[in-house]
Amino acid sequence: MMDENRGPEIRPGRPPGTQTELNAIVIDEQNALTLSELSRACAVQTGYIIELVDEGLLTPESAEEHEPQRWRFTGIQMRRARVALRLQHDLGVNLAGIALALQLLDEVEMLRTRLNAIDAAMSSDDVNSR
Repeated sequence: MMDENRGPEIRPGRPPGTQTELNAIVIDEQNALTLSELSRACAVQTGYIIELVDEGLLTPESAEEHEPQRWRFTGIQMRRARVALRLQHDLGVNLAGIALALQLLDEVEMLRTRLNAIDAAMSSDDVNSR
């Protein structure tokens, strides 16, 4: 389920009429987005999301992957779609480049998680050795 929360961004000191609007989408972990919800959340046509799935950049959760209307996407998949969109539109990266960038970002995230676990274990050992 997707809830959209839109409201004006409040910035003290800015003159009226120059304030920008801040948009946020809250997705709970129990529900997944449909293809149309994901494309709306990313402000793209459904064809773009289908292209990302066909290229292996997004992986729908549902088993009926051959039927796009049955696809369901997690918040993580939405984040990947938005990163892909920014890479393509802002930097002109092609789909192969996007795939490489997403793979590298996944590896960075995995390494950060491991590093945090190692740091936590070392901190725990330091406390226990005192």
